[in-house]
Amino acid sequence: MIPASFDYKRASSVAEALDILKGDGDAKILAGGHSLIPAMKLRLSQPSVLVDIAKIPELNFIRDRGKYFAIGAATTHGAVAAHKSVNAKLWWVANAASMIGDVQVRNAGTIGGAIAHADPASDWPAVLLAANASIKVEGTNGSRVIAAQDFFTGFFMTALEEGEIITEIHIPDPTSSDTPDSWRSTYQKFAQPASRFAIVGCAVNLQLSADGTIEQAYVAFNGVDSKAYRATSVEEALVGRTLSDETAAGACDGATAQAELIMSDHYADEVYREHLAKVICKRAISACMYD
Repeated sequence: MIPASFDYKRASSVAEALDILKGDGDAKILAGGHSLIPAMKLRLSQPSVLVDIAKIPELNFIRDRGKYFAIGAATTHGAVAAHKSVNAKLWWVANAASMIGDVQVRNAGTIGGAIAHADPASDWPAVLLAANASIKVEGTNGSRVIAAQDFFTGFFMTALEEGEIITEIHIPDPTSSDTPDSWRSTYQKFAQPASRFAIVGCAVNLQLSADGTIEQAYVAFNGVDSKAYRATSVEEALVGRTLSDETAAGACDGATAQAELIMSDHYADEVYREHLAKVICKRAISACMYD
């Protein structure tokens, strides 16, 4: 449990961090460290230098920009969970943040670090997929914005290119629309009792018409496949239907239709996870009835 030797550099700006990364292809970004440090102790990751970005002011913020919230990559889970405006307008996102790990993890772990690590059992990927969020990244060739749908590409893999840093996460604000009260959203998970990672998690974001018909549906899972994914079969089964327990039961039969490979470990095998995905899916959709 002793990491290989490495150098440590604390960056004071994004530009400085990018400059360090550009000069060393084996350098790694350090923010909260809850994912990287354990991997280093197991020598699954052996960076030549850690570039600490946790104290960069331009990466630590939460801003209401009208149509969306911008959250800096170095913002902690605890800060998102406690933010008044996020709780008022995106309460389910704040609630999801409050479910991550324990107090120590939430006070040190960062949203940018979590999604860059892309653990398939992590909570943020499913939430961001269902929220139709996007991720802004910066590199030596400039900045770009990546839709969450395109960001998570595989087992601990993302669309980040070498030398790029996540700088902001953009989450649309439904209260800025013409029908702010038409959205029903939640994140539900069955958590591993020690780590609080999701054995299966499901994020649901629904827009309802005045008569209760589902007009738009975003449903995403984590903990099932090797990456978080949008359950388009469930979404298609929901659109045009009235929100009800019967609708939820029928739609959730397709909870794992988009899963390429259902995960299995000592805690939950494939059969259990497939069953649990349907259960958590129904629970999440039903929760939207009382939102």
